[in-house]
Amino acid sequence: MYDILLAATEACTNVLTHAGRHVRGYAVVTSLGAVGCQVEVADEGIGVAPAPQEPAAQELQVPVAQLPESGRGLAIMRAFVDHVTLDSRPGHGTVVTMRKHITWSSDAPLRQFRAAS
Repeated sequence: MYDILLAATEACTNVLTHAGRHVRGYAVVTSLGAVGCQVEVADEGIGVAPAPQEPAAQELQVPVAQLPESGRGLAIMRAFVDHVTLDSRPGHGTVVTMRKHITWSSDAPLRQFRAAS
């Protein structure tokens, strides 16, 4: 669970860093299910034009610390979750969706709670 928390923290930091004073608001929506967790961070900032597709840090075999400042946050998110999508349109804001597969242990409290309901 710390992996998804780190990725979500990075996504929220990106809102404050890149949308900054232009952001009109942002929301973090989470869901947890039988096979994983999803976190969506959506802002009402200025949005960005689509950038050319760049390979993730693990595809480049480059340590995250050596990546240029721009794009490092997405590389960090991709390194810690199973799936990351970025949807951004100029003037409409940005939505980052992250998914992490979870294998529940038999004694996980949430698993027991879900079985009882």
